[in-house]
Amino acid sequence: MTEPTDPPTDPFIDTVSMEQDPDECFAGDRGVLDPEVRRVLVRLLQRRFLQADRNRDDWKVLMDNQQVIESRLHDLFVRLVVDSDRGVAYKQQVRSDELDVPILLRDEAYTRAETLVLVYLRTIYQRESTAGELAARVDVEEVEQTVMTYFTEANGDIARRQKLIRNALGRLRQEGIIDEETEGRYRISPLVEIVLSADRLRELDDWLQEQIQGGSEQ
Repeated sequence: MTEPTDPPTDPFIDTVSMEQDPDECFAGDRGVLDPEVRRVLVRLLQRRFLQADRNRDDWKVLMDNQQVIESRLHDLFVRLVVDSDRGVAYKQQVRSDELDVPILLRDEAYTRAETLVLVYLRTIYQRESTAGELAARVDVEEVEQTVMTYFTEANGDIARRQKLIRNALGRLRQEGIIDEETEGRYRISPLVEIVLSADRLRELDDWLQEQIQGGSEQ
C-alpha cells in the first residue's frame, strides 16, 4: 500500500505590492535611509540650526549617522557644520570659483532692527561669559532701552521702534538664539556667537559708534 503523497508546493513566493513593501516609506520609494535619518536630514534643510538641548532625539540620530547625512548634503553642494561644544549643527552653502555650483540655500539677511538687537545680545553674552557666568539673561525692557538709542528719526516714533524691536526678538526666538524663560525675560543661547563672530561684532560696534556720533553732531 502506497502512502499518500503531499500536494505539490508552489516553488514561488507570493509577490508583495510596492505599497506593502515594509522597506518603503511610501509607494515608489527609492530612498535608502531609515525614516528617522531622513527626518533629521529634512529638518537640517528646513531649519537654520539643530540644537542638542532642544532636539535630543534628532541630535542622537545625527551623531549616529553623521557621515551618511553629510554625504547626502554634499550631494546638494551643502556643507554640514557640527559644533559639539555648543551642541549645535547647521548647514552652509558650498561656494567655489573653480566649480559651477548651483545655489540651493539663500541667505536671509537680518533687518536693521534685528542686527541691532543681535549686537546688543552678543555684547551681553560676551560680557557675562567673560565674567564666568554660566548663562546670560536679559529683559525685554533692557533691550528696548538700549537698542532705542541706535535708531534714527527715520525709524519712526517710539511705538514703532518698540514694535520693530519686539518683532526682532520674535525672529531670534524662533531661530533659537534666545529662549523666553518667563514673560519678557530671555536667556541668550550660545548660538549668538555663531551668528555674530567676535570680529563681526567689533565691526558692527565701530559702525554703531560712527552712527551715534554722526547723529549727535547734526
